[in-house]
Amino acid sequence: MMRLGKRAAAVTAAGVLAAASVTGCSGSIDTEAVVATVGDEEITLGVANFYARLTQGEYETYYASMMGMTAEDMWAQEYDEDTTFEEQTKDSIMGSLEDMYVLSQHAADYDVALTEDEENAISDAADQFDADNTDQAKEAVSGYKKDIEKVLELVTIQNKMDSAMKEGVDEEVSDEEAAQKSMQYALFSYTTTDDSGNSTELTDDEKETLKTTAQGLVDRVRAGEDFAAVAEELGVEAQTATFDSESTSPNEDLIAAADALANEGDVTELVETDSGIYVGELTSLLDREATDAEKETIVEQRRQDQYDSLLQEWKDAIDIEVNDRVWNRVDFIDQGVTIVTPEEDTEAEDSGTDTTDESSGTTDENTDAADSGTADESGSTDDGTADSAE
Repeated sequence: MMRLGKRAAAVTAAGVLAAASVTGCSGSIDTEAVVATVGDEEITLGVANFYARLTQGEYETYYASMMGMTAEDMWAQEYDEDTTFEEQTKDSIMGSLEDMYVLSQHAADYDVALTEDEENAISDAADQFDADNTDQAKEAVSGYKKDIEKVLELVTIQNKMDSAMKEGVDEEVSDEEAAQKSMQYALFSYTTTDDSGNSTELTDDEKETLKTTAQGLVDRVRAGEDFAAVAEELGVEAQTATFDSESTSPNEDLIAAADALANEGDVTELVETDSGIYVGELTSLLDREATDAEKETIVEQRRQDQYDSLLQEWKDAIDIEVNDRVWNRVDFIDQGVTIVTPEEDTEAEDSGTDTTDESSGTTDENTDAADSGTADESGSTDDGTADSAE
C-alpha cells in the first residue's frame, strides 16, 4: 500500500481555506465511498475527510501545544469515560456535516442560493488549492476540486441560512425580564503572594484577624463612609460587577447576598468562602447599560433557539445514517495535519529547507519515493479504502 512519508507535505489554500502541512502515515481512501446519508442525499468520504482535516489542523496547530502535549497524545486522551478526544471531535464533525446537508436541503424554503460571485469565488479557491499543492498533500486531505467546492458550498449556505432562519423573533424585552443590578465588592483573600509569586495560606489566627478587618469595612460603609476608599485603606481593592439572580461570578454566595439587598447603598454581611471573605455594596437596583446589553443577549438567544428548533425539526423528519466502517478510515493519530502560514511556507522555500519531520529520521530519498507513488483509483473496498500500489 502506498503511504505518505514521515515528512510534512506543504498544503496551501487561498481565501477561506487554511494553509497546512501533513505528517505521518496514511493509506489511500476511496473519496467516493458513502460515509453517511442525510435523507436521500449521500455524504462522500472525500467531502467528510476534507472537512475533518480542516478541523483537525486547527486543533493540532493551536491547541496541542497550549495543552502541553503532542497531537497524538491530545487525540488519544480520554474525553469522558467511554470516549477519546479524537472520537468526540469526529462525532462533532459528523454532526456539523449532517446539519449543513439538512440546511442545504431547506435553502430554497428561504430563497437562499449561491450568487454567481460566490460560485466563482468557491471555484477560484478550489483551483488555487489544486495549483499550490502536491498530489501527496491533496491525497492526504482529499483536497480535490469537487470535494473542496462541496465543502465551501455547504459552509456558505449554512452562513446564509443562519441569518435567514433567525428572522422574525419577538425583539421586545422588558426591563423586568432583563434587569441587571450592580455592586461594588472586595475580597479579603486567605492567601498572600510574595514578590517571587509564591502563595502562602494564612494561619487560623491570621484568618480571624482578617475577618475582623473585613467586618470593619462593613461597619464603616454602613456608617456612611465610601466603600472604595475604606477598602483601599484596609489593603484590598474595590471592584465592580453587574449581576442578576442567576449570575455566578465573582462568587455565587456573594451574588445571593447582594441580590437579597433591598436598597441601593445596602451592604452585605461577611460572605465567607474557601478562598476568602467577600463584602459587597449594592450600587444600583437597575443598571441601565448592563440591562440594555442583557436585552440584546435575550433577543439573540431567542434567535438561536428558533434556529436550533427548526434544524432539529428538519432532522427529526428524515433518516440520517452514518457508515462507521467508512468513517473510521479518517484517523487523526495516523495522519497529522497542522496549519502553516504563507509566510512560513515562503521562508522555508527561501532558506532552501524542506518540510521534513526531523524526528522521524526519514530521508529525502524515501520521501521522494512516497511522492512518486500514485493510488489506483479503479477499485475500492466497502470501508472506504482505495486499492493502491504496494
